[in-house]
Amino acid sequence: MANDEETLGSLKKQLAKLFEASLRVTVPTETDVEPLVAACTGNFGDYQCNNAMSLWPRIKGKGTEFRGPPAVGQALMKNIPQSEMIEKCSVAGPGFVNVVISKNWIAKSIQKMLTHGIGEWAPRLSIQRAVVDFSSPNIAKEMHVGHLRSTIIGDTLARMLEFSNVEVLRRNHVGDWGTQFGMLIEFLFEKFPNWEDASETAIGDLQAFYKASKQRFDEDPVFKERAQKAVVKLQGGEPKYRKAWTQICDISRSEFAKVYQRLGVTIEEKGESFYNPYIPGVLEKLSNLGLIEESQGARVIFLEGFNIPLIVVKSDGGYNYASTDLAAIWYRLNEEKAEWIIYVTDVGQSQHFEMVFKAAKRAGWLPADNNSYPRANHVGFGLVLGEDGKRFRTRNTEVVRLVDLLDEAKTRSKAALIERGKVVTSGQ
Repeated sequence: MANDEETLGSLKKQLAKLFEASLRVTVPTETDVEPLVAACTGNFGDYQCNNAMSLWPRIKGKGTEFRGPPAVGQALMKNIPQSEMIEKCSVAGPGFVNVVISKNWIAKSIQKMLTHGIGEWAPRLSIQRAVVDFSSPNIAKEMHVGHLRSTIIGDTLARMLEFSNVEVLRRNHVGDWGTQFGMLIEFLFEKFPNWEDASETAIGDLQAFYKASKQRFDEDPVFKERAQKAVVKLQGGEPKYRKAWTQICDISRSEFAKVYQRLGVTIEEKGESFYNPYIPGVLEKLSNLGLIEESQGARVIFLEGFNIPLIVVKSDGGYNYASTDLAAIWYRLNEEKAEWIIYVTDVGQSQHFEMVFKAAKRAGWLPADNNSYPRANHVGFGLVLGEDGKRFRTRNTEVVRLVDLLDEAKTRSKAALIERGKVVTSGQ
């Protein structure tokens, strides 16, 4: 009889283990056959094993004792190891082995879950550590309605992996680096002469702060030039500019934290700036492998199946999303020892990640086989659209703020509960 350790996990997985043992006895020469177990569609049982039909063409003519798929099914049923989880079996049609699960075994299993906890019944995965990259708002911009899907889907995937005893590194790849910070820093200096003492309250609405600085940048050539020089000073590590950058980032993080707390989501920030120091070394590794080529003043990687190259260094010598994402994937595989990296963004970034993953495969960081580990996957979701079928925006052309959406949802939910008599208002 199969012991508990052998049959932990989902019911389907447990049945698959039993049929795997049966296959080894029934067709010992076919060593690469996986058990095909599925829920029954008819009234013949709870689950069924569907290997007989696909096995028959493989063993026919090899001196087999069987005379067709039904006979293979009968043998599979006969060779199932004794197990208290199975009440009875039958063979139908072209060898489908139908299984009825024992009600007594189900009752015992539920009792074990109540006694020992449901965790021991979680699926057993072949990996120890995974990275889930999700949410990823931009510093100095408020989280908007589009971030809700990434945050909730990413958190759900992380919880599922954690339930299966995988160590999950929940990563918030925030946009905290780039040319826009020169603009923001110069505007901070201009608006607050004593900027080091400027509080979150003084700066106020970050979204408005960003819009005002962008307007100055677009309309004032002198300010634009100062902002461009500020970027160079920031990236060069000048203390004053680094301190101002840190202050802007901290204000944003405070606002993000309030949203994550309301959603009950735990996430650790490792933004674009974290991977920036690794970019030169990673690009050197790729260049040494002969993957990076010069093209129209830029440095690129040409990838089979794509009509455009992956630009890793822009023609002006600057880095971009591809540079950062290649550095991040290298870091996650080599420094954090992740065996599975999952990126949760909208489908508009699907091609970008396909190209990054393909470049990583060409470099030998990821295996060519998509089902082997370590692996990287992009989980895409659709854009939030308004009634006009276009990207969801408010009347003043700004994306709907996530905090406003959450407030509105809470208000409407409370109103609906009061209407149904489920909540007593303070005046009653």
